[in-house]
Amino acid sequence: MIKMHHANHIGHLGGNLSVIDLLCLIYLDLMRGTDQLVLSKGHAAGALYVCMALAGEIDEAELESFHQNGTRLPGHPPANTFEKIAFATGSLGHGLSLASGMALAEKLRGGDATIFCVMGDGEWQEGSNWEAIWFAQHHTLSNLTIVVDQNELQGFGSIRDTSSMEDLLKRVRSHGIDCSTVDGHNLDALRDACSLPNKSDGPRAVFARTLKGKGVPWFEGEMRSHYVPLTDDAAEKALSVLQAKK
Repeated sequence: MIKMHHANHIGHLGGNLSVIDLLCLIYLDLMRGTDQLVLSKGHAAGALYVCMALAGEIDEAELESFHQNGTRLPGHPPANTFEKIAFATGSLGHGLSLASGMALAEKLRGGDATIFCVMGDGEWQEGSNWEAIWFAQHHTLSNLTIVVDQNELQGFGSIRDTSSMEDLLKRVRSHGIDCSTVDGHNLDALRDACSLPNKSDGPRAVFARTLKGKGVPWFEGEMRSHYVPLTDDAAEKALSVLQAKK
């Protein structure tokens, strides 16, 4: 993922690094059969494409075309290109509504698929998400699992300074949603939180506490990791750090 973003001088690396652990877990481990994923924070498309390559759904060599003209792998997930990407996303605040509609359709069909929706915490500043929560709870969509990449940073600053929603988990839980909070880089804890029996008749929400820029020490927790591409030296250093951790 670092190579992809660096080769094409693309930012948004910080939010991709914060979400890639939980996205890999969902895509490569938790999803079964007809389960579906909506990546509401569409600017983390790079992490999604890495998961698709690891799953053998696209050739790893195609990752080199990321964000280039004519690519199948643009900066946000494309519609009508891949079977498992149901919607183009990245206009933040829309993914949960889409996922809720998918979950209701699955329920009406009598199917047993789980719909996963991966969101950023800043997205909750969009009112459409609260309408989606009411909708999902009203229709008792227990087949909907919401996972929030809670790295506490967004495009122009911290969540707290931009438009505070403290305590976000408490606000969501107040609507009758089964909520839990876990270390978003602890795969075992994430797996348990997403897999344990739902405590309510509606959707579950897992708030994954993550670190923006995780794995690249000088980017971790840094606002600049949201937009600033890596220089040649920084990319080389980042790859060396990650190789040393193997």
